[in-house]
Amino acid sequence: MEVVRYPGPCPTLPGGSVVTIGAYDGVHLGHRSIIDRVRKLAADRGMASAVITFDQHPARLVRPESAPLLLTDPEQKLELLEATGLDLLLVVRFDQERAHESPEDFVREVLVGCLETKALVVGEDFHFGHRRRGNVGLLRTMGAEAGFEVDGVDLLGPDGQVADDAHQVSSTAIRTALAAGDVGRAAELLGRNHEVRGVVGRGDGRGGPELGFPTANVSVPDDVLLPADGIYAGWYTRPDGTRHRAAISLGRRPTFYETAHASLLEAHLLDFDDDLYGERAHVAFVARLRGEERFDSVEALIAQMGRDCEQARRLLSS
Repeated sequence: MEVVRYPGPCPTLPGGSVVTIGAYDGVHLGHRSIIDRVRKLAADRGMASAVITFDQHPARLVRPESAPLLLTDPEQKLELLEATGLDLLLVVRFDQERAHESPEDFVREVLVGCLETKALVVGEDFHFGHRRRGNVGLLRTMGAEAGFEVDGVDLLGPDGQVADDAHQVSSTAIRTALAAGDVGRAAELLGRNHEVRGVVGRGDGRGGPELGFPTANVSVPDDVLLPADGIYAGWYTRPDGTRHRAAISLGRRPTFYETAHASLLEAHLLDFDDDLYGERAHVAFVARLRGEERFDSVEALIAQMGRDCEQARRLLSS
């Protein structure tokens, strides 16, 4: 896949292109069904397949007070899009000027002027441009004038069939599942386990010396969505690509702190003993074992942590 940053030199597309456009946060099964359609249309017509996305989620600039937390950070989104087999990824800088741009100007500048779009595939509910005034109807009108067709597709369920609003694969549905700690449901909609990334830092030093369960304290960016507080089974991937089973604690450590701290992500790697400080970790959530609890004694907490680790080991070995 060729990755092009825009504004900047446009790619050379002598035969034109088949394009889709969107924030593509999560690159979930719904996104991938649209991308598959783009690739098929492009192959049938001998054109380049392309996706347009943005360097930040538009809502973070347009309505920062209610912008959703991200399912994928920019690095992960790029990796997932590159893995789809598309020919081209156009990453558009989303700034104040772009936020106030009319949908008509965006179509003329980017779709027609830069990518020489001959066919556009988007969800039927797609909106874009200033005040979200652009929609499939406007695209079809402009496409008839500019020489590109528009394929507005219905949103699908996890089984690949057209679904009603309550069962559609969407970033909103995935966020709702994660907010409830239902990482299994989120995985069904994503087509993979929900994963977050961050750098391992030093915690309060309690995990190994006091509790006997050393943990990697992973600092996840504030704009990335974490599941609900609780204990999870999952996978920890190191920078060299090695993957380790892990019991993951996500929460505010109520056994030790009376006042609410920010949620802390701690991963105890099973059957592992090495220094992880300073490395960039990928943490994937497979199953929720239980909610976060306050224990009456450190001994009771240690006993429960042992049971959590054994349950995680069993789940991840099956």
